[in-house]
Parts: sequence; C-alpha cells; structure tokens
Amino acid sequence: EKSVHPPLHPWQHEGMSRIVGIDLGTTNSLLAGVDSGIPMVIADTEGHRITPSVVHFPGSGQPPLVGHAARRLRPLKPRETIASVKRWMGCRASEQQPEGADHPPLCPSAAGDGIAFNMHGENITPEQVSAEILKKLKADAEIFFGEPVTRAVITVPAYFNDSQRSATKRAGELAGLTVERIVNEPTAAALAYGLNRLNDKSKLAVYDLGGGTFDLSILEMNDGVFQVLATHGNTRLGGDDFDQRLASHIVQLIREADGPDVAGDPALFARVREAAEAAKIRLSTEEQTDLTLPFLTQSFSFQYTLTRAGLEDLTRDLVEQTRAHCIRALADAGLEAKNLDQVILVGGQTRMPMVREFTSELFGCRQFEAVSGELRVGSQPHTPEGPWLNTSQNPDEAVALGAAIQAEILSGGFQNLLLLDVTPLSLGLETFGGLMNVLIPRNSTIPVKAGEVFTTAIDNQPSMLIHVLQGERERAADNWSLGKFELAFQTAARGVPRVGVQFEIDANGILHVLARDLKTGLQTVVEMKSAVDVDDAAVQRMVEESVEHAFDDLEARRWVEATLKARETLTATRSALSRLGDQVDPGYRDQLEQALRDVEEAMNTGNRPDEPGDLRLLQSAHSELDEKTKPLADLLMDQVMEDALKKRGILQ
Repeated sequence: EKSVHPPLHPWQHEGMSRIVGIDLGTTNSLLAGVDSGIPMVIADTEGHRITPSVVHFPGSGQPPLVGHAARRLRPLKPRETIASVKRWMGCRASEQQPEGADHPPLCPSAAGDGIAFNMHGENITPEQVSAEILKKLKADAEIFFGEPVTRAVITVPAYFNDSQRSATKRAGELAGLTVERIVNEPTAAALAYGLNRLNDKSKLAVYDLGGGTFDLSILEMNDGVFQVLATHGNTRLGGDDFDQRLASHIVQLIREADGPDVAGDPALFARVREAAEAAKIRLSTEEQTDLTLPFLTQSFSFQYTLTRAGLEDLTRDLVEQTRAHCIRALADAGLEAKNLDQVILVGGQTRMPMVREFTSELFGCRQFEAVSGELRVGSQPHTPEGPWLNTSQNPDEAVALGAAIQAEILSGGFQNLLLLDVTPLSLGLETFGGLMNVLIPRNSTIPVKAGEVFTTAIDNQPSMLIHVLQGERERAADNWSLGKFELAFQTAARGVPRVGVQFEIDANGILHVLARDLKTGLQTVVEMKSAVDVDDAAVQRMVEESVEHAFDDLEARRWVEATLKARETLTATRSALSRLGDQVDPGYRDQLEQALRDVEEAMNTGNRPDEPGDLRLLQSAHSELDEKTKPLADLLMDQVMEDALKKRGILQ
C-alpha cells in the first residue's frame, strides 16, 4: 500500500525554512503559523499565547529576559527594563519622545542621529531591544515546529513611516530572521477576519487601536484580492496613553492624600502604572474595581475604587482623537459609512466598551442585541442598514493570524488570496522654484514604481541635487525631507541634460530612489532609510494641513509656475535684444523695455520673496509681453536663417 502525504510547499522542495507570522506589538507580541491549512497562534513552552513586549537587561554579562519574566521585574527594576519599545522604532534624537517616566535613560545612538537606551553603561538601540523579542518568538517557533525557522512576515502600523519600517526590518535581521514582507497591521487583521467569509466587492473598515498605535484602513475584497483603498492613523496613540492617563490621575490622588512623590520615583511609578493597566482591563467587563497599592512607603498604602464611568471620563478625549482619522480615511476612499459592509475592531484597547460604543455611533453600525432581539445602532433602534460591527475574532490575535496567512501566501499556499497595500503619503521631488513634483500619489497600491525625466534650469550646471520629499503640500518647504543626494553629469546649456528619476516602493513599503544620466548611463541608487526629522505629532497634521491650506497652496503653486515662465520670457527677450542690436527700431525697443519693466514689477508684488503676489497682474503683464515680442521673434528667426545660410556659403 502507498501512504498518502499532503503536497509539499515550494519551501519544502527547496530546503528552505517555513515562514511564520509575527505581530511585533507595542504592549504584546504574538507568533502565528499555518499548520495543515489552519492559521493558529503558537504558544510558548509555558503555554502563553501572548508574549509581553518587555525586555529586562540584568547586566554582568547575563542574557536579557524577555516576556513575562521581564514584565514581572519591571516594577522592581524599571531602569533596567524596557517596555513599549515599538514607540521608539525609527525615532530620531531630535523628535519629541514618547511619554512615560518609567523607562531607562535615553541617549543618542552611536551611529547616525537615532536614539538608544543607556543600559549598564552600554547604548542599546530600539532595534536591538526588538530583536531580543523576535529572538524569543523565533525560538518558540523552532520548538513548536521542531525545525529551524529563519523567515518571517512582520506586521507594522499602517502609518509607520519609512524609517520605522526599515528599523523593524533591521530588528528582524538582528534576530536571525529573513523578513520576507512587512505588512500593515489593519490589512493583516482583514485577512484573518475575511478568509473564506467575505463576498466579492465587500468593503470594510479596520479600526485598529493597539497598545501604542492607531490605524483606520478601508479595504475592498474582489476575486480573492484584498486591496487597501485608504488608510489614516496616529503612530503615537494607543492603550499606553490610556494607562498613562489613569496612572497620572492616581499619582495626583496619592499626592492629594499626602502620599509619596510617585512621579519622581521610577520604581513606584512603575507599580502605579501596572496597577492602572490591570484596573483598565478589568473595567472592560466590570462596572467598578478596587485599585490597591499596599505599602508605597512603610507608612502609606493607597486604595481607590475606580468605576468604568470614571475611567471613561478620564480617557474620552483619547478615543475622540480617532474620529478625524476615520472621517479622513472614508473621504480618501470616496465612501460614506453606510457604504461599508463591516467595521472590524482590532487591538486590545478595542475591548473597552466606550471604544465599541464610539465606533458603533461613528459608523452607524448594526449590532444584534441578544436580550431584546432588536437590531440597534449603538443604543438606538435601527433599520437593517449600515455596516456590521464585527467583533468575532480575538482582537489581540487577529493581526498575528493575518501575518501567518500572508506568510502562507508567500509560501505558495492559499493561492486564491492576494494582498495589495497602499502608501499613506505622497512621494516626490523638489523642482526648480521650490515646488514638490509628486511621482507616487498617496494611497497608491504597493509595490509600485514610477519615474519621470528632469532637466537643468541653469547653464553649465555640473550636477543635479535630488531632494526626495514626502507629504501632501504643494511647496517643498511644507513637506518632509526624506533625503538628498547629487548626480554629476557633463556640463551643458540649461535644458540639455536629461536625468531620469525613478521611485520604487517595495512590498515592505520601503522607498528606493534611482537617478540616471540618460546620456552617459551613470546612475545612483539610494534606499531612503530615514523618514522625517520632525515629531510624530506633525505626521498627523500633514494631511489635515493639506486640506486646510489647499487653496493657499494652489495659489502658491500657480504663482511660482507663472513666475518661472515669466522669468524665462524675460531672459529670452533680453537675449534677443542683445543679439539683434541696432536691427530693432528704437521705438519698438522702448515698448519692449516698458513691457519688461511691467513684468518685473508684477513679479515683485508679494510682500516677501516666498509670498505669492498679484497673479492676475503678472499673467496680464506676461501676456502683454508675449504679444509684443512676436515681431522680435520674427526678426530673430530671420537672423538665425541668414546666419545658417551664410554658414553654408549660400549667402555672402
């Protein structure tokens, strides 16, 4: 008899490692895989399905502790324990640092302008800390599958910028993993919820409020293809902020009760924050809970009864901050809430009843009330319209399961599914006049490649500065600089050199820029690893400001373009007058000189050099100059033809 075995994956034929899915979270991290076609979260040897994203560095040459063991030590040794490291991934020293007093001292990293933690006199970067978490998950996978595991799909928030994505990939490499794909967390969650369940043309919103980040993504499924239509979010808003808000409130209550200075004592503050988080979690299922902190000092203990309503009052504004992102994502997708089929809740913070009530009201979600048998929107009866609020999956595990599904797709399984992601912000170059020329618009499906040919604006220019920008504003100065590099070429008259610039965003959302001299073939390729040199609050303001200043930005672009065009005409006219000399009638020359002065005066109508002036006046003066130069253009053409004939010996 012949034994029957399941078909081998391509990676099994090639002797490669299987690919696992990893949710590298702010508060907790999870590992998932697909076994016999079933996505599953993989537990560690102690049976824990969730690994706290906490790393303790004991020093004295001892290896770091990761997960539950590190979390237990955090209140005792907060300055030797790092939690919520995801908030520092890709963070520069010049940026606003995340809140929280219970972390080790920060310092500049040894390489570049990033940050590091001062741990026992050694600088430990966020990538190195994340790598320790990934090493632990890698080891768990190898124990579970009984074989080496060296490949992974890792998830990140949809609004992680290029620097943060690159840092995540480097952390995977430090852990000994080949990162096959960086996947947006809301997209991964949609895969977990939607596998074999959604009809074609289904549109869904993924409301992902995790430990440290928030994303709202709009997706559509069509013929097994998940396509992200739009995404919006905040990389500095999550459950940690709820914990911090409650912890700060408790610190204030302790101060009012003549207790110790908790805020100034890292160990005491760590205890308060841990108690605050535990109380917050209990209030998702209970109406009130007792928060007890015995023996903060030998003579002072603290006890406080916290109600769900009290917690909601403290944190309501944090939930409200997600509203604008939801509305903008819907607008970018060209949809209204009623056009959605489902709203999926992802992230542990969405267990909070207030968050579920908020999303129900915001999206007009249908909920079936088991007690009354009525269909409701939030607390109000409703007709069967609008999206379902889908809470069927474990919100903590959905992202990891989606990552495992994507890993299986890359391995050759689940061939009827495809994942298409988008880039959340436009990418382009600074062009002459200080404008941004967009090559890849925001919400373009990735991977994507786009290019354009540029030329010089000045005679005998020896090189071209390629200034890469990210953002939604018309003027380069209002967007973020991702990086600059120069491409040298042979000097020539302006407009002669041709430089091709190509942007490519790979499947991980990382940008590669190529610049090539089309004449010589000389080229430079740069991977943009740094994203923005501003704090993340500015990241969130970018899209909002693009709407707020849309008319001003358009006016600025039209002014710059009109000014550049006028400048070219001024230069060409003066060059022609100089060349033709006495051939131009003095009266006609006076008319041209007056028209030239009118254009120059119109160009100077702005109060500042960078401020638009009177556009209509400039357009009118330029149009008048264009009309007056027609006879001059005819004279110049005659002169050129005459010179050409003389050169060929036809005329003497």
